[in-house]
Amino acid sequence: MDWGMKNRLAQLFAKDGNCMFLPIDHGYFQGPTRKLEKPGNTVAPLMQYADGLFVTRGVLRNAIDPSTSAPVVLRVSGGSSVIGADLANEEITTSIAEIIRLNASAAGVSVFVGTDYERQSLMNLAKLVNECEDYGIPVMAVTAVGKELEKRDARYLALCCRIAAELGARVVKTYWCENFDKVVDGCPVPVIMAGGPKVEDKGVIEFVHDGMQRGAKGVNLGRNIWQHEHPVAMMRALRSIIHENAGIEQAWDLFNTLKNADLAK
Repeated sequence: MDWGMKNRLAQLFAKDGNCMFLPIDHGYFQGPTRKLEKPGNTVAPLMQYADGLFVTRGVLRNAIDPSTSAPVVLRVSGGSSVIGADLANEEITTSIAEIIRLNASAAGVSVFVGTDYERQSLMNLAKLVNECEDYGIPVMAVTAVGKELEKRDARYLALCCRIAAELGARVVKTYWCENFDKVVDGCPVPVIMAGGPKVEDKGVIEFVHDGMQRGAKGVNLGRNIWQHEHPVAMMRALRSIIHENAGIEQAWDLFNTLKNADLAK
């Protein structure tokens, strides 16, 4: 691995090997998502706790303070919307020149295994890896399932993650599931957890803790943090699991302490 690639990965993953990415790329297919109507305002109090920001070039340019020290994972796939025929019908939207121009530490692309657009999305990943590797830029593959959330089981996600790694992804983002270790054990690159639909408070803490215990290297959680009534409390509680090896009850107590302090203001 060249120095540039090592350096960019070191920006994204802390010295403990784990990461907490904050995704705000939802608008590229959902439009003005609730509590993300003004993304710059939403993430401002959270940035100091983020190891990386997953974002599109449009929001990065227009809503994120360029003085931020948080590294950027640039979302570079798109082309379909939530009201369109198929969310899986994506292409690469951003050139390698643009990725470099925006000083991204990594590029992110979705793959839709098992859909009519499986081959297209996997070739998007392969082509992006071919371009980014020339410049020492890691690629994160996102194992997306579109509207078919019932596919999120260990057998399916293990298949998706392994294929993404085989095609050259340096990191894979996937959903947590039961028996998550089966997903991690079959993937030779770091696996980080996506959040998916909003979960009740302690449920988020529980699945993040379980995933970390089973080999995940961090999270890429959005809605379960910035749609929360107490986003900083939730983010700090999850960060304590990821970077401080906190248990479920420790993280839950921290969340409630911070939440109550917030309510007392």
